[in-house]
Amino acid sequence: MKPILFQLRSAVSQALVKAFGETLKETDPLVVLASNPKFGDYQSNVALSLTKILQKNPREIAQNIIDVLEISDLCETPSTAGPGFINFTLKPSYLAGLLKEVQTSDRLGIDPVVNPQKVIVDFSSPNIAKEMHVGHLRSTIIGDSIARILEFCGQDVLRLNHVGDWGTQFGMLITYLKEVYPDALTKADALDIGDLVAFYKKAKIRFDEDETFKEASRQQVVKLQSGDAESHQAWQLLCEQSRREFQKIYDTLNIRLTERGESFYNPYLGDVITALDEVGLLEKDAGAQCVFLEGFKNKDGDRLPLIVQKSDGGFNYATTDLAAIRYRIKEDRAQRLIYVTDSGQAGHFAQVFQVAERAGFIPDDVEVIHVPFGLVQGEDGKKLKTRAGDTIKLKDLLDEAVSRSRADLEKRLAEDERQESPEFIEKVSQVVGIGAVKYADLSQNRTSNYIFSFDKMLALQGNTAPYMLYAYVRVQGVSRQGGIDLSRLPTDTSIILEDAPELTLVKHLLQLSEVLISVEQDLMPNRLCEYLYDLSRKFNQFYEACPILKAEGDRRISRLILADTTARTLKLGLSLLGIEVLDRM
Repeated sequence: MKPILFQLRSAVSQALVKAFGETLKETDPLVVLASNPKFGDYQSNVALSLTKILQKNPREIAQNIIDVLEISDLCETPSTAGPGFINFTLKPSYLAGLLKEVQTSDRLGIDPVVNPQKVIVDFSSPNIAKEMHVGHLRSTIIGDSIARILEFCGQDVLRLNHVGDWGTQFGMLITYLKEVYPDALTKADALDIGDLVAFYKKAKIRFDEDETFKEASRQQVVKLQSGDAESHQAWQLLCEQSRREFQKIYDTLNIRLTERGESFYNPYLGDVITALDEVGLLEKDAGAQCVFLEGFKNKDGDRLPLIVQKSDGGFNYATTDLAAIRYRIKEDRAQRLIYVTDSGQAGHFAQVFQVAERAGFIPDDVEVIHVPFGLVQGEDGKKLKTRAGDTIKLKDLLDEAVSRSRADLEKRLAEDERQESPEFIEKVSQVVGIGAVKYADLSQNRTSNYIFSFDKMLALQGNTAPYMLYAYVRVQGVSRQGGIDLSRLPTDTSIILEDAPELTLVKHLLQLSEVLISVEQDLMPNRLCEYLYDLSRKFNQFYEACPILKAEGDRRISRLILADTTARTLKLGLSLLGIEVLDRM
């Protein structure tokens, strides 16, 4: 089913050619949603943009376009307004026809893309031997939502977890554990993850203060990199333990990822240096192999280098990222690479992407994108931390969200004198708590910092997950109250759309495909959140103004179809944000 917006754009483009000739074939028709519903549903200001080109009054241009427009099946006769806007009002009969298509479609009338792309979404990326903390929240949630939306749109998506599983820290940790807890290097789960993190911190202090320990750590890295069996076994045990802890978080958040850590690219690092040398980009600076960047300078105004091989022959993050780009394009055949990390890494990726492009690693038909996001802040506007000033563990944050959700639910049950099973309370607490955390993050413009507030995100009113879940629950309540199986509503009934809240709701329902196409392009999940919030509000207004079960005949069926389509749209939209729905709350 072609989105309404695209149909109107196509119709206006054809009218431009009919009215003014082939020279305007590539002109943007400038059709958008109407800024004010009193002017119609959609509008175009293309006439204003053509005033100089056509040397005509914009209102005259607008009328010339209207005279040859062929949209009588979609719209009432378009009108002009102001200096030359063209306003479009959709016909109820056309809307009813589209609603029937949506009713019988498993995908709500949204067609998958005709030519799928291979897309890699690189997100989450925690470090081995460290616990996931609040800083991993946004990459994990935003990356998952982007992947879900692209998958629904029909793209071939590979979700990659570029974990930090290599480097100096492992030499440091293995050297320290050999001294204080050697069992951790030979036996699985000899240490709790929290103890492992504590040992890591102590090892870091020793590394910074003790030159003998630092040298031993570096030698341990060399042994690990050269394939020493004992070192490799110790490294694998540490990785496996961290992996299991990460997976607990991913299970809680319902996240799917394929791990492909930094170590995966080790065999390809030398090839990166060779390739850069072959195209003449490598230069030596203070013993290190570098590529000097275009448009980047240090504080003294000198050219800024991107180091790709250190003076001791070792490689770094930039080398690994360049190797990953080459592998993902050549071996994975990716046509779009999406990196979801905090905005603090924007400079790093700009530099790596520049070098990759200049080296010819990125073909013209491949898109490489950094998707940055801002900080999670406490209610004091500072970076979110514990009262002691420590970084908050992600597991603790999620556990508290569920705990607070449970407390809110139990309070409501007591106030309403409702009795529910422990299983019901646990399920609702989990879905609402985790959903609230995800939605609070995704509903923000990802490029901005946002204030983390349990009270706001768990509220039943406002732009929150509980508000949307409640709208879904309302529809299921109609189904229970009326003893109606919404999945078996008749499909041959005449749809009646007469009351303003009905028309407002159906028009909004039919905009989902436009929203998803927008998110697929600009990778801004908050646009989907805005759509779902508006949908919930419009449904609640419809629910209050238009009795459903008390209506009769085709009108009753029509309203049930509207309610069911709203619930299905909410369920789909929330699932694309990684949020479950509930039949009761």
